Amino acid sequence: MAPDEELPAPSSSRSGGPRSDRESNGEYTSGAGDRSSLMADVLKELVAGGMELYGRLTSDEGAVDDFGFDPALVDEALMPALRPLYEKYFRVEVSGLEHIPADGAALVVANHSGTLPLDALMLQMAIREHHGAHRNLRLLAADLAFSYPLLRDVTRKLGHVRACPQNAQRLLEAEELVGVMPEGYRGLGKPFEERYRLQRFGRGGFAAAALRARAPMIPCSIVGAEEIYPMIGESRTLARMLRLPYFPITPTFPLLGVLGLVPMPTKWTIRLHPPVHTDTFPENSAQDVRLVEKLAGEVKDTVQHALNETVGRRSSLFS
Repeated sequence: MAPDEELPAPSSSRSGGPRSDRESNGEYTSGAGDRSSLMADVLKELVAGGMELYGRLTSDEGAVDDFGFDPALVDEALMPALRPLYEKYFRVEVSGLEHIPADGAALVVANHSGTLPLDALMLQMAIREHHGAHRNLRLLAADLAFSYPLLRDVTRKLGHVRACPQNAQRLLEAEELVGVMPEGYRGLGKPFEERYRLQRFGRGGFAAAALRARAPMIPCSIVGAEEIYPMIGESRTLARMLRLPYFPITPTFPLLGVLGLVPMPTKWTIRLHPPVHTDTFPENSAQDVRLVEKLAGEVKDTVQHALNETVGRRSSLFS
């Protein structure tokens, strides 16, 4: 080699040294920058979407009635959020949807259980997703659902209304499909050893509402919800402190904290049964206490018989 011949520039190595032209030009670092930019854009979109959803929930935008029902938001956001739980986790099977009329007033009367009211949401989704007319179920909800700001907003947007005779009558007179779970907290918070034993159906007020509107009552039995949070006890002290109807104790809650809120992946069956018609009775029949009790009892007996039958023939909680 000649004395004045220049040595070639050393190649890049792990120990350092001059960077290659490609590195100097940013070809190796631009990928990381692109990924960071992409992640930032995705984060911005998520935040923007969350803010938009929150704004929609807390405003009257999209509401189609005085109760705040927003059917577009239900279909665009709320139902899709519940679909994995419905299809993959609880694997809900539904039958008897032909008993629900394609239009006009009707009252779906179902059992209630599970410690948390997931059965109401799964029933609403079953009808919306699989009924031929894709009807919206307007559920009568307990006061607690309207006691907390965000929960109240979601409840209203879903089309649920505060449970009282006046609201039930308004919805039925508006030709809506109305859902009621007459056991209320007595069913939702009953001990595990009393599973699938119906509690008192109130005073039959739902039957009086159906008679006044001359709307059919459709009994509905839900199996699978009883076991998602097996309630083995309750703390009345905590219930009073938190102003709750009950504070459940399950095998996993509160022992495992937030993890204890994960429901058991039971297999659900929802069955709708032939309607109990009310349009054959005189218009003032809602004042007949004996008739109201008789019709309410007929619906309750249908649901209890169906629960016994479905539970008796299932081979496992999970299949």
